[in-house]
Amino acid sequence: MSRPADTSADDLSAFVERNGDGSASLNLLVNDVHCARCIATIERAMRAEAGVVEARVNLTARRLHLSWREGVTDPGALVGRLARLGYPALPYSPAALSGAGRREEAVLLRALAVAGFAAGNVMLLSVSVWAGGESGMADTTRALMHWISALIALPAIAYAGLPFFRSAAGALAARRVNMDLPISVAIVVTGAISLAELLAERPDVYFDAALMLLFFLLTGRYLDLRTRGAMRATAENLSALAAQPASVLRPDGVCELVPAHAVRPGARVLVAAGERVPVDGYILSGRTVIDRSLLTGEATPEAALPGDKVYAGTVNAGDPVTLATTAAGDGTVLTEIVGLVEAAEQGRSAYIRLADRAARLYAPVVHGLALLAFVGWWGLGGLPPREALLIGVAVLIITCPCALGLAVPAVQVVACNRLLKHGVLVKAGDALERLAAVDAVLLDKTGTLTLGRPELAGQEALSEDDLAAAASLASSSRHPLCRSLLRAVGPAPMCEDVREEPAMGLVSGSKTDEIRIGNRAWCGVSADAGDGPEGPELWLSRPGRDPVQFRFADHLRPDAAAFVSWLKRQGFSVELYSGDGPVAVRSTAESLEIDIWKAEARPADKLARLEALKQAGHRVLMVGDGLNDAPSLAGADASISPAEGADLAQTAADIVFQGERLGSVAVAIRIARRARRLVFQNFALAAAYNAFAVPLAVSGNVTPLIAAAAMSASSIAVTLNALRMGRAGRNPLS
Repeated sequence: MSRPADTSADDLSAFVERNGDGSASLNLLVNDVHCARCIATIERAMRAEAGVVEARVNLTARRLHLSWREGVTDPGALVGRLARLGYPALPYSPAALSGAGRREEAVLLRALAVAGFAAGNVMLLSVSVWAGGESGMADTTRALMHWISALIALPAIAYAGLPFFRSAAGALAARRVNMDLPISVAIVVTGAISLAELLAERPDVYFDAALMLLFFLLTGRYLDLRTRGAMRATAENLSALAAQPASVLRPDGVCELVPAHAVRPGARVLVAAGERVPVDGYILSGRTVIDRSLLTGEATPEAALPGDKVYAGTVNAGDPVTLATTAAGDGTVLTEIVGLVEAAEQGRSAYIRLADRAARLYAPVVHGLALLAFVGWWGLGGLPPREALLIGVAVLIITCPCALGLAVPAVQVVACNRLLKHGVLVKAGDALERLAAVDAVLLDKTGTLTLGRPELAGQEALSEDDLAAAASLASSSRHPLCRSLLRAVGPAPMCEDVREEPAMGLVSGSKTDEIRIGNRAWCGVSADAGDGPEGPELWLSRPGRDPVQFRFADHLRPDAAAFVSWLKRQGFSVELYSGDGPVAVRSTAESLEIDIWKAEARPADKLARLEALKQAGHRVLMVGDGLNDAPSLAGADASISPAEGADLAQTAADIVFQGERLGSVAVAIRIARRARRLVFQNFALAAAYNAFAVPLAVSGNVTPLIAAAAMSASSIAVTLNALRMGRAGRNPLS
């Protein structure tokens, strides 16, 4: 897959997005990106181009996001620069990515099969030679075994090594080095030395070492591709759900199938029983139950009434309903989740940057070390050039930094996948690192500790007549309190001639028999009447009767108490800062046993408390959902927001969790801490491996075959260690 270096901007114009501020952006598919060094090379080169504002590479999606100032440069020049670097690119699309991934997987699998078959057979022949050497095998027999090995090995090396040879050749053509260059040099040199030994009729050849090195490297690359493919498949599956057609009701009543992305806001969409909802919207007509498990992780379907919101990707588990579309295609919550899944690996943390720096130094250091080993043993050690060259090759192989390159990405991929299964979406690349370091938690109340869905309280004290009258009026409104009232009372006949007074309430009837439901002042209720509200309220006013109060309570999340208790047992200091009134905040704090709390807290108050905690040496986690929490979410050391929160809060937060249970936050903290330990363990493993293996190789005590096995073993050890997330992925509150 390639594109000429002189690709014009016209060829790419259909894929360029104009941002309206004089800048433009483009997503490109770059298939030859394999490692952290590739990412660093591409990003550094693109950012050096005139006019480029941003360049980010997503290794999992093989996607390069470019943003530039229009008029200063054009996309054709940028794509041409990529091609000259050895990274040909095409406009990004999920279909192109999926096809390229399948092709690359097939190529690697075939190469792996060839290398494995050849390595197995050559190893059998080598074992025969080794055993025969002890029992006096004839030179002619040994030579025959070596020739058979060569006939198997050389074609296999030429074919199975193509993924590395092509990558190395592209790097050399662009006058740079990459991690595949020393690998290719090691394989080619080992094969060439073995062929020279064979032609000179010497007793030792190393075809088995070259093949085993290829087999181990191809195994690691194939497993890495499959691991990243699994992460990418999650986003692709979610995208596929958003691509299904929608049944749009035209003005003439005819139902027409339309691609979901083509549905316009305001369009009426019919969702049949058992069908997946194709758009975001609210119910116009019909009553049903919605299975929101895809978005929230909750297995129990929830009732949905006219006026209730529904989201693309959820399932209509009840009767047919008609929706009014509010968003479709790229604007749906489902598509936002896809973006968050991809964003989980978009950023690079401090640890990854450390790995990048090590990888950037790798090629010159390794080549220099191998050259010094060769020259030292040949010129100073007195070894023949052939033996000195074998030591240099062993150094080249054994110092391959695969373990270092996998140390962080392997842990990050496993952690993100574990969190995704719990409905937790990581937005920032360093979010888990910062979350692992927190020791204080600042909590919001409404929508965070509570569900953010007021429910009718004290219903048993209300008469059936009052409930029926209130429900008849409430049926005409989509106000959240009216929806809550209907959920509690059930369906009721809709009053005729209902009028809504903005910010006041609903009214029906003439002036002599007027019925109202709304706020206390509008319904003629004195300020001190009724029970002091801890939460929202509605009043029902009818001629000749006393006004009736309907109180609503926002219930705590099911595991809020267990969550706060768990935080305390883990040594966190826990505080509650809320913009709600003192009565409601005090009640919540006392029920959850939170000692430090503040009511009627403004955004500035929360920020000030964050700064005070930081000044005291704490690292603070902020958990909030509202617009007033956004500054605190952005200013905290780490931040988490529920998926039902305000858009601005989700944008400011590092992590978003789905569902009603705060156990997802506890899982995120546990996995973050476990991931930090695993990352440091991986760095320690990689450092210990190099500290032990490199001196052995330089001292001439390691053959190329042993070097290949040791290098692959270190990579496998790091990968297996990353999979040791163990019990950290379990909900500690369950």
